[in-house]
Amino acid sequence: MQELSVNNASGSSIIPCLRYRDAPAAIDWLCRAFGFSRHAVYQDGDIVHHAQLVHGNGMIMLGSVANQGPWGKLITQPDQLQQNETQSPCVLVEDVDAHYAQAVACGATIVIDIADQGYGGRGYGCRDPEGHLWWFGSYNPWTARQDDNGNG
Repeated sequence: MQELSVNNASGSSIIPCLRYRDAPAAIDWLCRAFGFSRHAVYQDGDIVHHAQLVHGNGMIMLGSVANQGPWGKLITQPDQLQQNETQSPCVLVEDVDAHYAQAVACGATIVIDIADQGYGGRGYGCRDPEGHLWWFGSYNPWTARQDDNGNG
């Protein structure tokens, strides 16, 4: 299998995709609370057809639940699964404590309190206003040293 080469050497070839009932409000909140920036937003009124938000070298894409194309029909929202998720974005941040404070100030629901992690780094888990689960931390798996058994 051939791997896709990303033209922008600083960009990721894996981009999480999320859907929101109120995508315009989610975009504003994600930028304010988590430090994302708008890269592109395509919308008609309150319906976001496609949005790209960046954070460091990473990106997420999102759209409105109301935009029910073939992909959207395959996605279930957290409130339909008793607030459970089958996946979640992990975002690397420089100052985890400052990020945590900003997220809390903006109303993020903390589900795993900030702490040093046994595998390295520091991090916390939270939910956004629509219940999506997020992990923010300083552990960088790209630079972490591992032994021959994959242990950090």
